[in-house]
Amino acid sequence: RNMSSAGPEGRKKMRECDGLIDSLVYYIQGAIADHEPNDKATENCVCILHNLSYQLEIELPESYAQSIYMQRRNISNNDKTPGCFGTRSRKVKEKQQDTPLPEEKSNPRGVESLWHSTLIRIYLSLIAKSTRNYTQEASLGALQNLTAGTGPMPFAVARTVVQKANGLPSIRTMLHVSHPTVKKTAVSLLRNLSRNTSLQSDIAREVLPDLVSVLPESVLRSEIVCETTASICYTLYNLTQSSSHNARLLLSSGGLPKIITISMNDSNMFSKASRAASVLLYCLWSHTDLHSTYKK
Repeated sequence: RNMSSAGPEGRKKMRECDGLIDSLVYYIQGAIADHEPNDKATENCVCILHNLSYQLEIELPESYAQSIYMQRRNISNNDKTPGCFGTRSRKVKEKQQDTPLPEEKSNPRGVESLWHSTLIRIYLSLIAKSTRNYTQEASLGALQNLTAGTGPMPFAVARTVVQKANGLPSIRTMLHVSHPTVKKTAVSLLRNLSRNTSLQSDIAREVLPDLVSVLPESVLRSEIVCETTASICYTLYNLTQSSSHNARLLLSSGGLPKIITISMNDSNMFSKASRAASVLLYCLWSHTDLHSTYKK
């Protein structure tokens, strides 16, 4: 577990170690099957996998990456063909959201297991069943890592979490835990998921009112609460940017007074949250059909 957080070279060596990832996954599967999601070894295994999934898209060898991604067919010669990793333009991102991964292998081995739906479901199961904060945080964090990029893999993982594995109810529960780091990681995962336009209506329906409910009512008390609040605002921004319906849902959930209060917090320590709330207010005002409702 310590070695897996030693940096890019350490992660690379551990990912390449024959049988290591397979063993960790096998152990966790056994612990879940035996109804023992809270043992220390399971926590260690999940924390290792969390660390090995960090910057996975960027750190995979290009030759390996090209072999696992389907090549897009309909990109004109004039377009700059997006590599599997890196480019962040909106146009490219929209294309990549539509790019499916190849059909999953039924028996993934080694590094392939890190983004396979089997492990995604294991993480969601641990989020739902474990009561250990480190296990919950590492499971959420691994999913956050896997959904963090702009290539096809993060969007495929996001679709698996939201639509195929029905993971939103478990993630939503983590918004209401008392442990601040678990809550922060859950929000960061939702922020990543909300970037995928095809999932936004599902996410808004399942968790938007919960996101509003965990926004602070008044002055922020700590840096971690500030970061969590900023992340919630940006998630709400993603969900409402193109949807008057979602903006109305935010309004009916009592979000507007909270967001205004946060935006007016001019303390340097909490400027990140204040700025995020201001960006969200600007986005909400862009829905001109809601102006009269806002004024009321």
